Amino acid sequence: MGAIYQLHYHLSRYLARTLFDFQVINSERLIEEGGVIFAMNHESYLDPPLAGIACKRELHYLARKTLMDWPVLGSIFPHLNVIPVDQERADMSALKTLIKLVRSGEGTVIFPEGSRTLDGKLQPAQPGLGLVIAKTLAPVVPMRIFGAHKAFPRGGKPRFFTPITLVIGEPMRFTKADLVGDGRELYQSLSERVMERIAGLRNERSL
Repeated sequence: MGAIYQLHYHLSRYLARTLFDFQVINSERLIEEGGVIFAMNHESYLDPPLAGIACKRELHYLARKTLMDWPVLGSIFPHLNVIPVDQERADMSALKTLIKLVRSGEGTVIFPEGSRTLDGKLQPAQPGLGLVIAKTLAPVVPMRIFGAHKAFPRGGKPRFFTPITLVIGEPMRFTKADLVGDGRELYQSLSERVMERIAGLRNERSL
């Protein structure tokens, strides 16, 4: 890990545990070596750092380009492996960069829904995740976060001491036999398969 990434990693772990009683369920299912896609629902701005500290390895993230304009943080994001995406057009360059990274053995976090939920409910999957799966055939680890929307809702303010839990699912492995169909239809189908797995995860902490 680079110095800035490492500092952010340890600071995020401390704040997550202190301010949100953050816990990871089934951490043994995480893949810590080789190319891998961590696919996760998107509830809050808190999601990327929480996904990152769940792993011991360094990860890469997609984020909308406008975040790079934020004061202070905008200049730090590139050091945290953030890949900017231009949401005003079909930005294939960001996905191509991500595909190259996964093929080279890196790990990435992808939100199949594309954007943060407004009401805390799961949203339909978008084809971007499926594209990365089809081009890399990397294993996919489905993850579902609980409590992040309540802790920091879209358009709202942080609510500290709200418990947040990240549940890790069994890794999904794809082969060429799964690449049935063409183009967007195939990518959408692959994304939906992963989203179904995410939807099936339950917060065992609340049982």
